[in-house]
Amino acid sequence: MFRFRQSATKSFSFDARALVTTIAWLRPCAAVGQALAIAVAIGWLYVHLPLAPLLVGIAALIAGAVVAFLRLRSAKPMREVEAFGHVAFDILVLGWALYFTGGASNPFITLLLVPVALSAAALSGRTTAVVTALAAAVYGTLIFFNVPLSDMPMHGEAFRLHLTGMTINFMVAAFLLAVFVGRMNASLNAQREAMRRLRERALRDESILAIATQAAEAAHQLNTPLSTLRTLLPELERGREDDLALRDDVRVMTGEVERCRDILRGMVEYGRQQLAGTTQATTLGDYVRDSADRFRLLRPEAEVSTDVAPALRDQPIMVQPGLAHALLNLLQNALDASLRNGSHAVTLAAGIDAGRVEFVIGDQGDGLAMNRTVSLPAVSSKPDGLGIGLALARSTVERMHGELHAHSDAGGTRVCVTLPLAGRA
Repeated sequence: MFRFRQSATKSFSFDARALVTTIAWLRPCAAVGQALAIAVAIGWLYVHLPLAPLLVGIAALIAGAVVAFLRLRSAKPMREVEAFGHVAFDILVLGWALYFTGGASNPFITLLLVPVALSAAALSGRTTAVVTALAAAVYGTLIFFNVPLSDMPMHGEAFRLHLTGMTINFMVAAFLLAVFVGRMNASLNAQREAMRRLRERALRDESILAIATQAAEAAHQLNTPLSTLRTLLPELERGREDDLALRDDVRVMTGEVERCRDILRGMVEYGRQQLAGTTQATTLGDYVRDSADRFRLLRPEAEVSTDVAPALRDQPIMVQPGLAHALLNLLQNALDASLRNGSHAVTLAAGIDAGRVEFVIGDQGDGLAMNRTVSLPAVSSKPDGLGIGLALARSTVERMHGELHAHSDAGGTRVCVTLPLAGRA
């Protein structure tokens, strides 16, 4: 039948919550790293270390990780002051461990730069300045106040161990900065792309708004001549009751005038529903059937076939009034594509998957040269069209937080409209 396709671009936003998430995952890594460093220093290098306070620091890191993960399970927004508290906690715990392992002479002292770099990427300038001042204060304090490592002289052969520690420290700091600055850069690129799409959408919506304004003015002006025609057409039959051909023509013209008036009334009612945000409660099967019936009335030459799984026909859905017009525009494009290939067939299928409802409009046109999924153009390229039907359909679907894409092959094109099932748009 057709395949469901749900694609969503997820961008990483480096903000206060993302910073706390990063810290929550770094704390277990820091605890394991400190435990390994203590084990190597005591068991292999035979360095005397105050084990009890260092284990207290490791326990504090583990407890802080548990608290952070529990907080992240809550949907409550993460405030910046809360993120600052987590950063300050990590700086103080690191300072605690460095105090008992030589203070500023410990090669891992420059790890104090990591919280500063992460804060600069996620928090405001004022908060980052406070974090920097705190890290600098801890560094300065450790210069004068620390528990020295008496059996670690800073000269001769033993100094190589200090250099080794500095090398490891540099590699760890460089890795952390590269990873998280890279994530920050990816976040900025994603935001730039989102801004570009918003600008394109704003320009398109501005054009559609101009078209809608002109349409509203045209509808207002057309109401008067239609009312005049509706009054004058019966006058043409007076005194010519025997002219059957004229009577038939007048009947046809009267029907067309009534149809135009109904279209204008429908436009006004549609606008009212859009302004009021009215949604329609129906079932998936009924909505597909009604959409096909409306299209058959609009284009009697069309051979419309529908496809809804029997188990989904009674599935309740909430739809906005604009969706019907979007589907009609896409069905008209599909029929025109089929007609250019000598066919009158179009299909309208619907299904539900992963909390989303998908409508698929298929045609029997030429399709593309290869089987692929493509992005639809901003406007239609039909030589005999106005070029706005596709733009209106895309704008309507995007306003409902949906997606519009097409899959084309030698057998035709299938345009897919994917929307949230609950009608939250």
